[in-house]
Amino acid sequence: MTMRIRSTLLLLALAPLAQADWFEDLKASGDAEDLYRVLHHMPKGGDLHNHLSGSNFPEWWYELALAESERGYEYYTKVRIENCVDYGGNQFGRAPYYLMFRNISENEYNALSECEKREYKPLDGLDDKEKAGWFDSIRLDKPYEGRDEFFQTHWPRLNALTYNPWLQAETMVRNMGAFGAEGIRYLELQVAIQGFVGPDGEPIAPQEVGDVLRERLRQSDAVATGVTVRLQLPILRFASFAEDQLRFVYEFVHENNDLFVAVNMVGREDNDKGYPRRFLPLLRELRRQFDGVKLSIHAGEVDEPNSHVRDTLLLGADRIGHGINLITDDDTMLLMRHGPYLVEVNLISNLLLKYVNEYSEHPFPEYLRTGIPVALSTDDRGMWDSTMTDEFFVAVTEFDLSWDEVKTLSRNSLRYAFLPVEEKTNLLQDFEERMARFERSLEKYGLDRVGPMPETRQFICSRYELCR
Repeated sequence: MTMRIRSTLLLLALAPLAQADWFEDLKASGDAEDLYRVLHHMPKGGDLHNHLSGSNFPEWWYELALAESERGYEYYTKVRIENCVDYGGNQFGRAPYYLMFRNISENEYNALSECEKREYKPLDGLDDKEKAGWFDSIRLDKPYEGRDEFFQTHWPRLNALTYNPWLQAETMVRNMGAFGAEGIRYLELQVAIQGFVGPDGEPIAPQEVGDVLRERLRQSDAVATGVTVRLQLPILRFASFAEDQLRFVYEFVHENNDLFVAVNMVGREDNDKGYPRRFLPLLRELRRQFDGVKLSIHAGEVDEPNSHVRDTLLLGADRIGHGINLITDDDTMLLMRHGPYLVEVNLISNLLLKYVNEYSEHPFPEYLRTGIPVALSTDDRGMWDSTMTDEFFVAVTEFDLSWDEVKTLSRNSLRYAFLPVEEKTNLLQDFEERMARFERSLEKYGLDRVGPMPETRQFICSRYELCR
């Protein structure tokens, strides 16, 4: 780090608005819309916990999937049940027969029986009611929906849409633009690189998938978002083939560390087959062969008290995704105070998946205010119909965050990014400069020049009565 950068960061860090009295006054005013406007337009850092396929709003999926017809991809979706069940395989196979709005490719459609073909319609042929149902099918938008709906139906519904690397690349850039409009400058996206197929159904090699993503990031519209992107490769932790998958993605990250920076472990932790210590022998073996591979692993996203967070740190993780039940492990709480490990907090996800019944149960403020590094993140925001601004709004509204705490959350999301030191320092300097300008504008003009109320997403609209 150069002396100039050190000096600039120090001066900016030491020059906040006087105790941010304006923010305390804003919270006390009870004007939720003004608070939301400030949190939307303020500079932010990064989103470190983001599943790309879960981050896309249904409207984006629909628009971008239809556009893939130019590459020869055609999609169909299930809109009715004709009771075509083949009890020899179809009902009890990997594809759940009774799952409405499951998306398949043209090749999959052509392989169906005539009866089953009558259950599907081309994605571009849906009527208004069917399209509305399709959108809602990949949102967690009903009071009775929870983690079973999310884990067991959302992803199987997407199905073929997630096997097209060019569609994945387009959703990545769409996210970059949307996050950039909220003041985010860094994204670490969890993406897959295996299992992709071309419009002819032929497999596409993982290295080619990586090249598709690289090339898309070089294009002018992606660069214009101002958002830096790095990618994590996930493995399905409870799968029988998880060790083989871990071995592959670990080496892939090592060999492609210009863009791919970390390995993650995803999937329900209440499936005991994915317990962290299962992977310790293999990770120790892999570390003997490869350097430079970071681990950011889901842990503590479970109802019961257990040692999963501590065991995940033992695996070598630098960041913990969710960490809800860390609060039950006193020794690990002490270990993480003021330490090198960060918890990626996903408030909206944890509420909607019922890991907490109310925000008042969430351990986030205990972590934040006892010195355990935390940062807010969005997890699967397209399925929640939420944004990063919503995460900040929930945190401030439910836990009365100070302005300094708000800024700390953004700084942490950059300090704990898996980036080279110089690149991380530049992003931190950029954040401090943008934040200083924002604060000076507030000091001089008040809320008049903050910016208009953005389009309100459904989650924040319904829960906090910010409907327009």
